Amino acid sequence: MPTVEIGTPMTAPGTPDAPLFTSQRIDSLSYGRMSMPRGKCYPAHHGCGIHFPTPNVSLTKKVGAEFVGTFILIFAATAGPIVNQKYNAAETLIGNAACAGLAVMVVILSTGHISGAHLNPSLTIAFATFRHFPWVQVPAYIMAQVSASICASFTLKTVFHPFMSGGVTVSSVSVGQAFALEFLVSFILLFVVTAVATDTRAVGEMAGIAVGATVMLNILVAGPSSGGSMNPVRTLGPAIAAGNYREIWIYIIAPTLGALAGAGVYTVVKLQEEEGEAPTEARKIVPC
Repeated sequence: MPTVEIGTPMTAPGTPDAPLFTSQRIDSLSYGRMSMPRGKCYPAHHGCGIHFPTPNVSLTKKVGAEFVGTFILIFAATAGPIVNQKYNAAETLIGNAACAGLAVMVVILSTGHISGAHLNPSLTIAFATFRHFPWVQVPAYIMAQVSASICASFTLKTVFHPFMSGGVTVSSVSVGQAFALEFLVSFILLFVVTAVATDTRAVGEMAGIAVGATVMLNILVAGPSSGGSMNPVRTLGPAIAAGNYREIWIYIIAPTLGALAGAGVYTVVKLQEEEGEAPTEARKIVPC
């Protein structure tokens, strides 16, 4: 059968004025590109590829989407352990991991094209540090994330009273071990996020699934020991609602340092334009 060409965007999300997770691929370090040329839809065996201009979303809408997305994440990720406490481990560790991973996945797929679906101050700071996000928008994003976490936590406290303590992130190991685990799982998370969100060669359309799966993996590894937070607001909101601030500094500093390290390492190993197979405007697909 004849081959069919599908238009494939050359760029990756991550510019200061564009979302991180989107089907449009915009070079995250090319600040001058404000839009993409319109393309065509080519018939193919598995569908069609369309090029759309990058939407110019206002900061108000971005912050609003970030608030809603973070609320959904904290509500779901914290509700799992609370349900475990209330119903005698009905969710299990796998259920807790699934609650957080699935929440991340659906939020990225539903709001990623608006705000980038950061959902995590550590991620926002890491992306700003490596020029994938403008510093001027960092305070607004972090305020939205923190306020959404607090709102979601007090909602859970009302709904599941008096079982809020089950949703608080606490470690069952030493301070050093908890710090190391949170650093490592945050490193892994940001390594994956940086790859799928900023690299033209990564499969950006699968970003939600990749990041959600990474969150599940990290919770399965670190959940029983450090809690597998990876996110300062995952710990901060429930801690405020429950009045339990034990070792909270670990869950603010370690994820941020791990995120910076993960994003930095991927930036170092990322293939440059002249290395490997260069991105092209069209990819040849041979139908099965």
